[in-house]
Amino acid sequence: MRADDAVIVINAGSSSIKFSLYAGAELALRAKGKIENLYAGQTRFVAQDAAGSESASHAWPGAPLAHDEAMHYLVQYAQGHLDGLNVVAIGHRIVHGGTEFSGPVKLDADVAARLERLSPLAPLHQPHNLAPVRSIFALAPQVLQVGCFDTAFHTAQPPLAQAFALPPEITEQGVRRYGFHGLSYEYIASVLPELDGRLAGKRVVAAHLGNGASMCAMRGGRSVASTMGFTAIDGLPMGTRCGSVDPGVVLYLMDELKMAPGDIQRLLYQQSGLLGVSGISSDMRTLERSSDPRAKLAIDLMVYRIGRELGSLTAALGGLDGIVFSGGIGENSASLRSAVGRDAAWLGVQLDAAANAAGPAAAASAVGGAFRISAAGSAVPVWVVPANEELMIARHAQSLLEA
Repeated sequence: MRADDAVIVINAGSSSIKFSLYAGAELALRAKGKIENLYAGQTRFVAQDAAGSESASHAWPGAPLAHDEAMHYLVQYAQGHLDGLNVVAIGHRIVHGGTEFSGPVKLDADVAARLERLSPLAPLHQPHNLAPVRSIFALAPQVLQVGCFDTAFHTAQPPLAQAFALPPEITEQGVRRYGFHGLSYEYIASVLPELDGRLAGKRVVAAHLGNGASMCAMRGGRSVASTMGFTAIDGLPMGTRCGSVDPGVVLYLMDELKMAPGDIQRLLYQQSGLLGVSGISSDMRTLERSSDPRAKLAIDLMVYRIGRELGSLTAALGGLDGIVFSGGIGENSASLRSAVGRDAAWLGVQLDAAANAAGPAAAASAVGGAFRISAAGSAVPVWVVPANEELMIARHAQSLLEA
């Protein structure tokens, strides 16, 4: 890429579209922003420069926008604010790549159609991930579009880690463990050896904790096992998702409580997790400020499940050399990290309470926003690494462009 070439990264959810603009061979961040409240409420747009200062904003007081209208606005905004940059590629975060897509791929109409068929595996993500792709086909067909998949990083797992104990006629239809948040884990794996040389090639458990939450066991920067499986509701309790649940519970909801499939889907994806247990909020910050015992229960349950999964993933690795926290909760909740560290003392984990509470601003080991929170005598180094899926997508788009 030349100095005036740029890559735009699009991360589209059900009610928002986030974008980032990277320039030059070094992929320097030049701008980022989002359009939120699509389909409901007042749609808003805000953009920031590389330093995080607000550079533009807009609101639509009338009817909320849909994805195609939002993308049309973003394309127009980009064309007027490129400052001489030439957009050579657009990278998209796409949650599910199925068994067919194990790495970044050029997006065209045929690939988009194949990815659309995976929507039942990620019903709340895949259709929204693909909506901007189709918009750009119509608005800027000459620009290279690249799909990057949250499942791709986990395709390197051993076959046993991907298998369910089901008959082959079922597993051959693609019913297996996929794992998600792969772009976040891939970024962590790429920067961790620079942060802590002791962890290069070692056994690490990374926890991406946010509204969606999962954990991944990595050896030598490659995925060995993960808490999420066939869909993104497996594993840990999340903001509104239940995490692991006995399949018999679903049968009970259908047979005994007479719940329809759509109602069960809403329960598992949108009405459970931190929100469902607390009855208050899906936001960890709100729960941590609350004196309601249900809020404490929701947090305690998440901490307990993280500890259980940490033990399981350590067993899959045959030991543990490092732990990484990432994601909105993992990066910002010192109290949750403290509780997880306390419960992991049996693994030799000791946290530095002052470093954990202070965050990157005061941590002596802070590097590029990442910081170490383990005590000097801890048998296991513990780091906090800010998630940067967008940069990982930009790197993949750049590589595909140059290839």
